[in-house]
Amino acid sequence: MSIFDEVHDRLNTRSMKWDMRHLVFESEDVLPMWVADMDFKAPKEVNEALIKRAEHGIYGYTAVDNEVKDSIVNWVKTRHNWGINREWLSFSKGVVTTLHMAIRAFTEVNDKVLIQTPVYTPFYKVIEAHDRKIVKNPLFKEDNYYKIDFKDFEEKLKSGVKAFILCSPHNPVGRVWKKEELEEMARLCLKHDVVILSDEIHADLVFNGEKHIPIASLSDEIAANTITCMAPSKTFNLAGLEASYAITTDKEKREKLIDEFNKQGHGNGLNTMANTALEAAYKYGAPWLNELNSVLEGHKNYVTEQLENRTDLKVTRSEGTYLLWIDCSALNLNAEELKQFMIHQAKVGLNTGIDYGEEAAQFMRMNIACPRATIEEGVNRIIEAVNNR
Repeated sequence: MSIFDEVHDRLNTRSMKWDMRHLVFESEDVLPMWVADMDFKAPKEVNEALIKRAEHGIYGYTAVDNEVKDSIVNWVKTRHNWGINREWLSFSKGVVTTLHMAIRAFTEVNDKVLIQTPVYTPFYKVIEAHDRKIVKNPLFKEDNYYKIDFKDFEEKLKSGVKAFILCSPHNPVGRVWKKEELEEMARLCLKHDVVILSDEIHADLVFNGEKHIPIASLSDEIAANTITCMAPSKTFNLAGLEASYAITTDKEKREKLIDEFNKQGHGNGLNTMANTALEAAYKYGAPWLNELNSVLEGHKNYVTEQLENRTDLKVTRSEGTYLLWIDCSALNLNAEELKQFMIHQAKVGLNTGIDYGEEAAQFMRMNIACPRATIEEGVNRIIEAVNNR
């Protein structure tokens, strides 16, 4: 049996996904397939490194040294073919935290910030929390596949946009952007003097035949206009340890970002266990990740196949992440009705599409980073509930 088939009991571990069901869904009966963490153990090398560090028993202030930085440099080069320098790195507890600081550092109150909807919910919050204005470049779906409206993209940039938050790979629609798409977005941002804040937290989670390309790796000029946010958290199921980093090639931008962290009291480092886990994951986790991606693609194919002959539920074609974007519009339910149907009839805890944008009111997001037995149970519950409507 694969390590990814093993079912782990996560109850009573203070798991947001499992132990907070009564708060999120007002029910303990739902099978949780929502918040983006995995029901898999981290690589054994990571757990062994954490145990060894804990055995030392002293948890004083911890530095991010060159060995940790080199593990990142080597990972990004090996995995994404991008040669970066240690000096370009800065650190934070999470990508969302970095986005908050970047919005403050590179835009002013009332400035416009562009996002491509439907998109990861915190993007809205990091803009509005600092009194900036959201500008939307809606993605459009063609043949069950999301694409960028570049004409609208440029028109929006021309309206006075100062920053663009890119989601790459895209959450929730699962697109892994092609080189030509990235080049065109980058070209237009340079043309209109718009800084790119690139959330690439799902960079390592791509399916066979697909390739994640960091937008900043396209050219030195594009890199100088980009703050790239990455982390091992989604890749290796380390979200609770709070480890992420930004890659900023431009010295002035990097110093400005770090200064904003310091002004807001966040500092520029990682906690003791985050340091340890990040290094171990990037040094030893590649074989585990390769198997994981194969498992996730199998899960995606299973769910797609189970629903492909139905007219009422459709899985959007995706190329990466462990999140499926399911079109439920044929059920003819509004956003609240769809949410309640999934909770009370299907008894499956999914993310509601409307949280990612008004245009997604009849979609649901499913997390497939769990054992196959959980996937099968969740899909069967949904199918049975729809059949019994």
